[in-house]
Amino acid sequence: MGINEDAKTTVKITNTEESAEVELPEIKGGNINGVGISKSENKMRLSVGSSKSPTNIYVYDFESKELNKLTESLNPEMDREDLVEGEVVRYPSFDDLEIPSILYKPHQASADNKVPVLVWVHGGPGGQTRLNYFPLIQYLVNHGYAIIGVNNRGSSGYGKTFNRLDDQKHGEDDLMDCVYAKDYLATLDWADTSRVGIIGGSYGGYMVMAALAFQPDAFDVGVNIFGVTNWIRTLRSIPSWWEAQKTALYEELGNPNTEDSVRLYRISPLFHADKITKPVMVLQGSNDPRVLQVESDEMVQNVKDNGVPVEYVLFPDEGHGFRKKENEIEGYGKIKVFLDEYLK
Repeated sequence: MGINEDAKTTVKITNTEESAEVELPEIKGGNINGVGISKSENKMRLSVGSSKSPTNIYVYDFESKELNKLTESLNPEMDREDLVEGEVVRYPSFDDLEIPSILYKPHQASADNKVPVLVWVHGGPGGQTRLNYFPLIQYLVNHGYAIIGVNNRGSSGYGKTFNRLDDQKHGEDDLMDCVYAKDYLATLDWADTSRVGIIGGSYGGYMVMAALAFQPDAFDVGVNIFGVTNWIRTLRSIPSWWEAQKTALYEELGNPNTEDSVRLYRISPLFHADKITKPVMVLQGSNDPRVLQVESDEMVQNVKDNGVPVEYVLFPDEGHGFRKKENEIEGYGKIKVFLDEYLK
């Protein structure tokens, strides 16, 4: 069994002949995220990682208890001690609902050296920020940005009730969960709450644009990575081979071909871009089947018409997210440059 236990996976293996739990090896600095049992049932492959370590593969012998590490995924040019472990924290939202989150504090942060903060919003809708290794988070934290990964209402991993709390309330209640992260940050003597940005990808990118349009004074900058800005177009353009996913999204967000379109218009940042006043960066793949390029083209132009600084990074050979390492490196590097100019 794999158990989603407060943003990390806990694995339990049962010997069915004896109805007893199998003792697993403890691995310093990592969590067992997945397993594979050999046909002989004598050996087990372990996937092991953490928020400060990319996944590595181990093999464990049940009889001898011998554990062998097969891979080392961390680039040898990186010092493991420079990386930061995420910490699970919780804070109350506008209605006192407890919002679980992952906090990354830069090593250089202190009461005498306050650092800017980024509110990180996961994809989905219905995803989860977990205690997994994410290069962009470590890259930004290493360069002096604290990050709080918000698991807003609607996130997975905290039960069905929590998961459905944002149904047909997207861009409203879940957005306020992100805004209220600032109240929590204000309790940290090393966080500079006069410099707070918001960043996210896919659905998280939507939340970035929603924050800038609907809560224009909450954040100082936004970074939208492959994010939705026009729900009507996005939901209507879902291809036929995603029928099951389309049905689920219509149930959660609304059907754009019915009166639900009124609400979808109201929560789509593209139609409210005139309210955006803070610098924004948009990253887009030309081949994205979910967030069409025309959507980001229009969003960027509308924000430019406000006289607001906008940086638009278009990748002609990407779809919905990065698949090519050179593009990922370029995109992340440009995010840092943008944040250094407008937030740090």
